[in-house]
Amino acid sequence: LATSVFSHSPIHPYTKVVNQSLISQETHISKDKFTRINEQIRASEVRVVDQHSNQLGILPTRVALRKAEEAELDLVEVAPNANPPVCRIMDFGKYQYEKSKKEKEGKKRQHQVTVKEIRMRPKTDTHDMETKMKQARKFLEQRNKVKFTVIFRGRELAYKEMGREMLEHVIETLAEFGDVESPIKMEGRRMTMMLSGKGQ
Repeated sequence: LATSVFSHSPIHPYTKVVNQSLISQETHISKDKFTRINEQIRASEVRVVDQHSNQLGILPTRVALRKAEEAELDLVEVAPNANPPVCRIMDFGKYQYEKSKKEKEGKKRQHQVTVKEIRMRPKTDTHDMETKMKQARKFLEQRNKVKFTVIFRGRELAYKEMGREMLEHVIETLAEFGDVESPIKMEGRRMTMMLSGKGQ
């Protein structure tokens, strides 16, 4: 009557499920973060482009690998989601360098913040102010920075309070489009303030 308690143990099927889960997870991570090359390529057949950009068509992966070895290059999976995956015969080190270079250039082109200065006088008229506000708004919408400068000449230094009120009006008018990066301050005979476009 004695029966081994291990004869119908549920451990083995459970272990198999866990292992499949781990394999699936590893595949997902590899697909997201890494480019498969050579023996890492899992597909049984691939569409091949050689080192001279010639289309070799769909080949068994082992044949494609042999061609890469004969050329002393790598077989690189460049389009893993295609059916079948697309592979190129190339120097993988050079491919990584070029890819990294393009990514850096792309980031540089995304947006380069520039600073535009808008100059005013304490008695700048309403029409000129409206024109300057439109220019500033356009620039801020492009996520750039705008430095506002009120210039005092001669006896105009007596109108510092007027200059401050002008800049406070600018901040209020453009609050929807820009945040104060540098608050109002005096720099010699100039009163300055800087706004930066929203989303910087």
